[in-house]
Amino acid sequence: MIGGLGTRIGAVLSDVSSTEGRLAATAAIALATLGVGWLLLPRAVRAGEQTVTDWVGRLLDERLSESTEGAVETLREGIPASFLLRLAVGLLQLALFALAGVAVLTLWGRFALVVAVLPLVENAARVGGQVIASALLLGGAYVVSDVVEMYVGELSADSDRITAHQEQLLTRLAQVGLLVLALITVLGIWGVNLGGLLVGAGFLGIVLGMAARQTLGSLIAGFVLMFARPFEIGDWVAIGDEEGFVTDITIMNTHMRNFDGEYVVVPNDLVANQAITNRSREGRLRIHMEVGIGYDDDPDEASEIAEDVLENIGVIANNPQPYAIPSGFGDSAILLDLRFWIDPPTPQARWRSKALAVERIQERFADAGISIPYPQRTVSYPPEKAAADDTVERVEQTDENGDGRSRDRPA
Repeated sequence: MIGGLGTRIGAVLSDVSSTEGRLAATAAIALATLGVGWLLLPRAVRAGEQTVTDWVGRLLDERLSESTEGAVETLREGIPASFLLRLAVGLLQLALFALAGVAVLTLWGRFALVVAVLPLVENAARVGGQVIASALLLGGAYVVSDVVEMYVGELSADSDRITAHQEQLLTRLAQVGLLVLALITVLGIWGVNLGGLLVGAGFLGIVLGMAARQTLGSLIAGFVLMFARPFEIGDWVAIGDEEGFVTDITIMNTHMRNFDGEYVVVPNDLVANQAITNRSREGRLRIHMEVGIGYDDDPDEASEIAEDVLENIGVIANNPQPYAIPSGFGDSAILLDLRFWIDPPTPQARWRSKALAVERIQERFADAGISIPYPQRTVSYPPEKAAADDTVERVEQTDENGDGRSRDRPA
């Protein structure tokens, strides 16, 4: 191909034999190349770029449904049009300058040099094609990952079954999958032996798995939590000894903020291996309290007073209604079990409802003459022990009187 091109160029330039003529032809080729490459070519590409963009946009709008309009807009925004334009102009300029160089060398009778450099040019063209293909694949994977993130976000917004945690995890998995697929394709373009690479990756995975068992355990537990969904971001939960609000859920850890304002990070493998109490899941929470009344007081009257107090506390829900029932005999009092609900369940509502219940029940019991007794203990002795202690007391009194001839002694 190159030889035929050189023959044609040589035939055209065969009449130029003098040095002056060759110099003039060289200057003309240089000026024409610069004029076309630096002035006309960029303008032509810019003019055609808008036409092609409009045509592609109309084609996408006609072929794709309305549900994918957002994806098309994201794709348009993600494609670096200016970079592609500069790349196209640069490639065309490079081809034009190469053609001009071949023409000048042929004009001066140095076409043999072109033939000698041809293998290097072929290698450079092949490597350049591989570089361009790799860049297009990686850039396409980056753009498609943004489209996937937007699509998963829209799917999550339209469905109540996909949580923010699941949305984040699905997006990351899809993006990682696209990146891995693009990298494998790029390695195939560059002729890398994927079989040996996969074997090495397998051995490396075994070594890393043995060295990072806890990390892998947290990773697997993160997937389990994604599908089990025992809690969501914003829920009031108790995980083992930690209690607070869930602020973030990642693949590796669960982030919480406790009631002291402390930031707590719990690895997901510990979360999966402990009891989880979600106080926000049902939308309401029942509170238990106990109050004791004296054995001489009427339990029915005390229960009515306690229920009336609970019904008039604003933070306590009236459906279901609160109630108080005698629940047992304590050491010093009859125990009343107070049960009521808070809706929605928050730590502030729980603390405030308990505090108001204690204050107002104590006031109402005092007004009604119902006692809340202190703990009491009665110490008594068996009859034999009491008689022995009395005899010892009389002996001590005899000794104090100084009469040593007659004393009572303990048996």
